[in-house]
Amino acid sequence: MKTQFLQKFYQKTRLDRIDALRLAEAISDEDANLLKEGLTIPNDIANNMIENQIAKYELPLGAAMNFLIDGKEYVVPMAIEEPSVLAAASSAAKLIKQAGGFTTRVTERTMIGQVALIDVPNLELAEKTLLEHKDEILQKANDSKPSIVKRGGGAKDVVVRILPADEALETPAFLVVHLHIHTLEAMGANIIDTMVEAIKPYVEELTGGKSLMGILSNYNTECLATAECRIPVELLAKGEFSGEEVRDRIIAANQLALVDPYRAATHNKGIMNGIDAVVIATGNDWRAIEAGCHAYAARSGQYRSLTSWTKGENGELVGRLTVPLAIGTVGGQISIHPGAQFNKRLLGNIPAKELESVIVSVGLGQNFSAIKALVTEGIQKGHMALHARSLAISVGAVGSEIHEVSERLRQHQHMDLKTAEQILLELRKQNEM
Repeated sequence: MKTQFLQKFYQKTRLDRIDALRLAEAISDEDANLLKEGLTIPNDIANNMIENQIAKYELPLGAAMNFLIDGKEYVVPMAIEEPSVLAAASSAAKLIKQAGGFTTRVTERTMIGQVALIDVPNLELAEKTLLEHKDEILQKANDSKPSIVKRGGGAKDVVVRILPADEALETPAFLVVHLHIHTLEAMGANIIDTMVEAIKPYVEELTGGKSLMGILSNYNTECLATAECRIPVELLAKGEFSGEEVRDRIIAANQLALVDPYRAATHNKGIMNGIDAVVIATGNDWRAIEAGCHAYAARSGQYRSLTSWTKGENGELVGRLTVPLAIGTVGGQISIHPGAQFNKRLLGNIPAKELESVIVSVGLGQNFSAIKALVTEGIQKGHMALHARSLAISVGAVGSEIHEVSERLRQHQHMDLKTAEQILLELRKQNEM
């Protein structure tokens, strides 16, 4: 990309931003025109996406700048309604870019399907029998989806879990069969569900148990993405705080989120601000990603921070984030949603593994911005500037009035709707004179 055209991106008007993306060769002339006209779902498509459809509910779509990931630069699409998220992501990415950018690792994209069995006469014998017939189970699964097998994917392994009865919870014993499935570029929900349904009768026959259900799991511990960054302390200084102080305060804040679930919930919500926004923009299932990430945060038995911030061997701040990311680049709504299709092109039509690298990097960058603000100037400074704009718009400010009202609001003791209304009224009276 010709990134010189993307400088001061946040200061440009919407149309100028679109032209800047075009000049930077991040988007084509056709996509620039598409953006100017507006990305909308055709009514007939919307009507067939959900039941009882009555309208289309929009979210703002923005572009996060400065992301250098594994040596490659990205303009990252983010769909979100919360102020300051894109600014925070872009700011973090800019600083981390100076430190060499993000590095990532992504495991093999293996998804999990489950068949849960009850009333199994002998759990240990059933487990042994299932594993002895692993090849037959895999064959039956793959026979149900020959197209994915032909492309190199399909069911690759069988894992059996015994969940003993729990008297305190009054639960019976369960035998759970996991299919490990390579879904290639798809998130693969339909593939997985078809395969587990296909093996249900056979595992019932092998175990003597009754199948309770067969469905995918959104806790994709075999599909993990990790991002890391290393930031020298000289890049961390903020106001009255030295770089060493900022580093140590960020580490302490992360340690609090490791031991206190009340803090961890908010800490991880900030990470998901970034992750969800990219997941939504690319047409993926953000509810599934949320469920998987929060389950992963509780894997130790207590809900904890998803990120790790530590001091490196040379005194630098080292950040790391690992999350399960079962996302796709084909299938589902991705193939029919105009916004998802545009955002695929904006990212360069990258494969699913690379998209996972982008998403986990945005999550880590978002977390860095949030913690750094919290332990230095406080979270409200950046939030309130954007909150003032929202208030100005809420009371009817338009055009240049939005900036003027928001600036005056920020100087006022009370930043609320009533004050915004008074400021707008005074501004319009002044302009009439």
